Amino acid sequence: MKHIRNFCIIAHIDHGKSTLADRLLQFTNTITEREAKEQILDDMDLERERGITIKSHAIQMDYHLNNENYILNLIDTPGHVDFSYEVSRAIKACEGALLVVDASQGIEAQTISNLFLALEHDLTIIPVLNKIDLPGAMIDEVKDQIIELIGCTDDDIILVSAKTGDGVEYLLEQLVDRISAPVGNIDLPLEALIFDSVFNPYRGVIVYFRIFNGKINKNDHVKFFNTKKEYHADEIGVLKLKQLPKDQVNAGDVGYLISGIKTAKEVKVGDTITHTVNPCKEAIKGYEDVKPMVFAGIYPVINEEFEELRDCMEKLQLNDASLVYEPETSAALGYGFRCGFLGMLHMEIIQERLEREFDMNVITTVPNVSVIVTPVKGDKIIVNNPAELPDPGVINSIEEPFINAQIISKAEYVGNIIKLCLGKRGVLQNQVYLTQNRVELFFQMPLAEIIFDFYDKLKTISRGYASLDYSPIGTQITNLVKLDIKLNGEPVDALSSIIHRDKAYDYGKKICEKLRKLIPRQQYEIAIQAAIGNNIISRETIKALRKDVTAKCYGGDITRKRKLLEKQKKGKKRMKQVGNVEVPQSAFMAVLKIDN
Repeated sequence: MKHIRNFCIIAHIDHGKSTLADRLLQFTNTITEREAKEQILDDMDLERERGITIKSHAIQMDYHLNNENYILNLIDTPGHVDFSYEVSRAIKACEGALLVVDASQGIEAQTISNLFLALEHDLTIIPVLNKIDLPGAMIDEVKDQIIELIGCTDDDIILVSAKTGDGVEYLLEQLVDRISAPVGNIDLPLEALIFDSVFNPYRGVIVYFRIFNGKINKNDHVKFFNTKKEYHADEIGVLKLKQLPKDQVNAGDVGYLISGIKTAKEVKVGDTITHTVNPCKEAIKGYEDVKPMVFAGIYPVINEEFEELRDCMEKLQLNDASLVYEPETSAALGYGFRCGFLGMLHMEIIQERLEREFDMNVITTVPNVSVIVTPVKGDKIIVNNPAELPDPGVINSIEEPFINAQIISKAEYVGNIIKLCLGKRGVLQNQVYLTQNRVELFFQMPLAEIIFDFYDKLKTISRGYASLDYSPIGTQITNLVKLDIKLNGEPVDALSSIIHRDKAYDYGKKICEKLRKLIPRQQYEIAIQAAIGNNIISRETIKALRKDVTAKCYGGDITRKRKLLEKQKKGKKRMKQVGNVEVPQSAFMAVLKIDN
């Protein structure tokens, strides 16, 4: 056990975590030159295309130092704020963390929040200054920032270039020296923490675990502590680039278990694996239940595919424990699911994974946050879906969730950032100059204002320099209303949203204008209306497609032409009564891009 080192890599998005992981794998000869490619641990097409890590990835490396063989278990983690849950799970399975900071960017918001997460779990922090080969690298300046943040010395900071491989050898030596070996007793009853799982169509659910005490052998009878389910360990092993079967996995190791589990619901991330005979006394303290931030409806395009979509959601949840969903129905879209996501990027990724991995064609409704409604009579109710909001007459007050936003940027962009945040109903709490040119801003603002395009706008006005991190702080009473969109007087519940009264009029007008351009013309007139309760606040009309019925009337009496037009008019009216306005998927997506 004293030769095992478990560590993860934490950093802000785009600071070079995955590239550093690639170099560590190369230097330890875990991968051959032939296997080497960029972002080797990112096995999803989506990750490779976008150049981001979505899932944390575990891999074992063999390292030889001073005539001793060491086993290094590395977990690469995502950097985006939406996937911080993945980071918390990776940290739980480690004793140390490499804190990677980009030498050209300096410390960003996510660097700080991931660092605090690691310090909470008493991890050994090794500060790594990456991208020292760049012409714009501010080595001394960023070193000072790190020293101020962590309280380390200049010698503690390791300078590397993950791209060229400079300093990676020294980093590996320091890793072995500074990070402590896992503590655990091989003779105690088995205690293993499930930190991830994945569904394989041929082998069932594959469970990834970290053993704290005891050992597990092939063909052992094991049980999951919280679900009380018992299984036979058909295959166990460690995670190299591919799964490597073994007969025994001991305390301190990270490994996998295949036991033919067919039902995704049986595996809970954070559960404890123990033996059926001689089990451990209590479960390992797992993870807290994740709290979704953004809610949206996901519906199959073809209603008959609802059960298929349910299966896909189960398999996705297995691989992404932060996804929360429950069935719901919509008058416009039929049967589907109300899903909870950690943010807009998370929602986008889930939608794309459903389409790519499971071939599901889905429609996503307008996202919203959950609000707490206090009725005139009765108890408070939590509303995740605008359709569930009671009539305004019976509502006493509505509370919406607020967050503390932490923004780090260059000093020259501060004015624009403050203007953006105030426009999003934000309140400036504090402003701290980290250096002469770097400012940390603290805002209190509603979560609903940042879920759409806030991050993109922040990046645009700061030329990509500003970074954002946020944490929930509870709810506050605000003046919220339900905005309905009606087509020919029929509300489309999938386009309903809960919005602040001051913004509702402007937002309603923009939606109507947008839908007028996107909904195809029918053979009858379509009225698009935005309404708050019974008050219509905006209207657009899509004109009917009209055939020229008077084309064959050459000359003659005007009354003949009029008669034909009247006849057409009656036909259109009848058609309107039976006609159903089809709303294309592009309309739902376009609503997301409306600047509110």
